Amino acid sequence: MERLLALWVEPLANEAADGSSWREYLSLLDVLMTLCPFTEPVRLGLYALPIRGPSRFFGGEGAVLDAVAQSARDVVGCEGSLGVADGLFCAELAARGARVLAPGATDGFRRAQPLSVLGRADLVTTCGRLGLHTVGAFADLAPARVAERFNKHAVVLHRVARGELGELPGQRDPRVTQRLRGLRGEVHAADQQIGFFGQRGAGDDRAYAAAHRVRRRLGPDAVVVAALCGGRAPQDRATLVPWGSPEGPHGDDAPWPGQLRAPSPATTLARPVRVDLLDAHGVSVRMGSRGTLSAPPVTLAFSHRAHREVVWYAGPWPSVERWWVRSRRRAHLQVVLATGEAALLSAESSHWWLVGIYD
Repeated sequence: MERLLALWVEPLANEAADGSSWREYLSLLDVLMTLCPFTEPVRLGLYALPIRGPSRFFGGEGAVLDAVAQSARDVVGCEGSLGVADGLFCAELAARGARVLAPGATDGFRRAQPLSVLGRADLVTTCGRLGLHTVGAFADLAPARVAERFNKHAVVLHRVARGELGELPGQRDPRVTQRLRGLRGEVHAADQQIGFFGQRGAGDDRAYAAAHRVRRRLGPDAVVVAALCGGRAPQDRATLVPWGSPEGPHGDDAPWPGQLRAPSPATTLARPVRVDLLDAHGVSVRMGSRGTLSAPPVTLAFSHRAHREVVWYAGPWPSVERWWVRSRRRAHLQVVLATGEAALLSAESSHWWLVGIYD
């Protein structure tokens, strides 16, 4: 049976709601794999790696133990508990007790353990009535007697107690591989099927994988996506949130009196563009104190040379916001240009601004 080094990091054993436990678990796994490429993620908080090969490379088991312990301190910021024994079952028990067993000492260590370490309360109760309280006492039973008196699960545990099997059934978490694949952004070839009628296809999977790689390298705020929030104007409602962050409640139930209703522009500008709105005489159109236009708009001027004829407009819709702190007065105007383009303009601080573009 292979001699294993187990690392138990108790702060990572509990799954955090924000997924931070899994991210730290993966970070430590990546560091351990630089020490030994055969490091296995067993379950959240527990790692296992064969110690024979690394000990030859680093110059002894003590050097490997020091390197693994230092990795846990650097990544997680706490001390991990290390154990060395034959097989995963005994290696985990040794790690929980911070014991490094000498070669050949695993059998005696396993036999001295209480029967509860096998993880079956019914087996402990039944064996207790028979006067069997340790793993060794249970292992001394003849396999035929165990098969007669106990169920099939106890037969497997009996083989573990005898040292014929190196790990308990269910000792490994089956979610680990899939969860770590998701954090790494890895996609199997079998998953890259181009879908129809809206399901995710190969291009989406590649984009997800690329976003994962960028976020792992540059941080959780490196990749952002658009989301809607509360507000009165379309440019107020558009916001950017970190990609992959938990979704909040859909929609916004606040009344937002004075909110500009649909249709909303397909594109809102993070930095509004200064424009001029002119009447038939080439004079700038102004907003009156009562929320009316000084004249019907005829021309939209982006610069001295770029002019567009206005063929239709709707509005204005004035609003006064935060009057109790610092009054903000603005008005919105929708215009359709002779070129077929439609735009959303905002009047504020005695100037017109292009804030949105309609498809």
